[in-house]
Amino acid sequence: MTSQYLSKNYVEETRFGFWFLRSHTWQHHVLRVAINDLRSLFTDPLPEAPVLLDASVDILFCHQTFHHLVEQHRALKEFYRVLKPGGYLLFAESTEAYIDTWVIRWLFRHPMHVQKSAEEYLQMLREQGFEFGPQNVSYPYLWWSRSRDFGLLERWGLRTPPPVGQREETLVNCVARKPLASATP
Repeated sequence: MTSQYLSKNYVEETRFGFWFLRSHTWQHHVLRVAINDLRSLFTDPLPEAPVLLDASVDILFCHQTFHHLVEQHRALKEFYRVLKPGGYLLFAESTEAYIDTWVIRWLFRHPMHVQKSAEEYLQMLREQGFEFGPQNVSYPYLWWSRSRDFGLLERWGLRTPPPVGQREETLVNCVARKPLASATP
């Protein structure tokens, strides 16, 4: 990739962001929670190492990447292209409700004009042709993703967390499948 392409299509992280992504907290707590949650949504065995040709990949894992990409539809189209019919996309993403908080905007850098809600990300997956049901989607409501106070009021018993469907989701995890008989949209 050329540096011109990257400067136009990828927003680089801040110094704090790079430090945090290398931290023990990120690597051992945040990633572990996402991987364990996605594992609980996925029921088929994992494949061998893929080759990135048309319809050559059995499974793709996209964790906390989409909110950094400017050309999200293009990336999703590429995922669909390389997945075999019946292949799985493991998708774990922060939503606009989290990315657009003061603390995240202060500490990290993101292309704000492409941020989406949980439902908008799921709709993108559907529009691309991926299939999934409600049993393949989760909305982890982790303390660090809670918009205003990192869940402190809930942890201290001063507020009850709103139930799914009555809150603006900050994270979405989905195991989506490329249909067995599919034509690339």
